Amino acid sequence: MATNKQQYDKMTKKASPPSPVLKNCFNAFWIGGLVCTFGEALKMLYEYLRFNEDETKAAVSVTLIVITAILTGIGIFDKIAKVAGAGTIVPITGFANSVVSPAMEFKTEGSILGTAANIFKLAGPVILYSTTAAFVYGIIYFISLKL
Repeated sequence: MATNKQQYDKMTKKASPPSPVLKNCFNAFWIGGLVCTFGEALKMLYEYLRFNEDETKAAVSVTLIVITAILTGIGIFDKIAKVAGAGTIVPITGFANSVVSPAMEFKTEGSILGTAANIFKLAGPVILYSTTAAFVYGIIYFISLKL
């Protein structure tokens, strides 16, 4: 049975439930805000513990990464992300999740060919292109200072 593009589009629209856009936006907003508020609470905690500014920044980042990695590893982060959607893509938690998820998915294939070979499958392009962009912007900035 051959179908043309219009028929196929009609079939997929019929089979795909409509997305509750307002609900999704609301959930992303409040859960993303909750993540950011938690980060701010960590910052206040580390300042209270008399960490200096650089130590506080590093400690907050590392704490959020470790918590996200643990929650991803035990399967909780995916459940949160299902409700929060884009709200869990707060850069540091989204990045940590994108590193741990492939590692968990391929762990049955072994440490080398599974976990190690696939750990940066999602995060790799982000690392590559952000590093390349930073290099290009640095060159442009350097040239602009010389002019």
